[in-house]
Amino acid sequence: MVTDQATYNKKKFRNEILIFIVKLVLYFGVLYVNLTQHNYFEKYNWLGRTANALSLFLGANILISIGWIVLISWYLRKNRLQRLTRDNFVLGLNRISSVLNTVVFLVALMNFTGLNLKETFFSLSIAAAAFALLTKEYVANMINGLIIMFSDQLSLGDQIRVGEYKGKVLDITLINVVLQNDDDDIVLIPNSVIFSSMVLNQSKQNIKKLTIEFELDLKYQSSPDMLERELKASLRPYASNITENSFSLKILEIKKDLVHYKVQFLIPRPDKETERKMRRMLINTILSFSGREINEQENAD
Repeated sequence: MVTDQATYNKKKFRNEILIFIVKLVLYFGVLYVNLTQHNYFEKYNWLGRTANALSLFLGANILISIGWIVLISWYLRKNRLQRLTRDNFVLGLNRISSVLNTVVFLVALMNFTGLNLKETFFSLSIAAAAFALLTKEYVANMINGLIIMFSDQLSLGDQIRVGEYKGKVLDITLINVVLQNDDDDIVLIPNSVIFSSMVLNQSKQNIKKLTIEFELDLKYQSSPDMLERELKASLRPYASNITENSFSLKILEIKKDLVHYKVQFLIPRPDKETERKMRRMLINTILSFSGREINEQENAD
């Protein structure tokens, strides 16, 4: 049974609320035990530390969850989006809440082990500063990742090109941007590379260019106009998927034995499967055209 995105989002939101309620009930239960069982905890010191650590972790986790729910609800209501839509802002809040929960867990763990939080925090601050200097590229990637998440220049689902790599943005993490290219390969690009490179975002234009470059032997050449007519004719079944008057065939270079061509046109509604079919149709036409030219030359001889 296939579940649409809206139904999935509603179920996921209900699950998040249910988990929040369970954590709330558990927190008040631990808090009640912590306040009423002092004598028992004095006898079994480790149980007291466990209760304190649990109350600290659950309390902070609940506050983080409340902040997450309030901000998500405000953002989705403001932009009239479906609940838990995969969006950069939602993604950024999820990453930040995960980091905060990890920090709270470490603090609760220190509380459980009986470490002095002030002294430990001071020591860890020095160690963290030294660690940040040694791993500044990692820290830079995290900061760049958060900037990408909370900006509207790069979004989940966008078709982008970064250097020689191009594809669809599947995910944005604190370390890298995850792309899926035309061959369905997964490409991981560090966030620092995204910031230091020129990024072409085709999705922000609401159009996509389909481009094919190829070479034909110079001694078997017919006119470029004939080749252009052949290529256009091959794409007639997909006329509705091509922006009107956007088709072009350019000669990029005339070499000693070859002519370097580029065919290009715009696609108003990107569709991966249709793009694959159009690309294959063009390639078959180019190969057929080249073979026909060779046969005609042999017959003339």
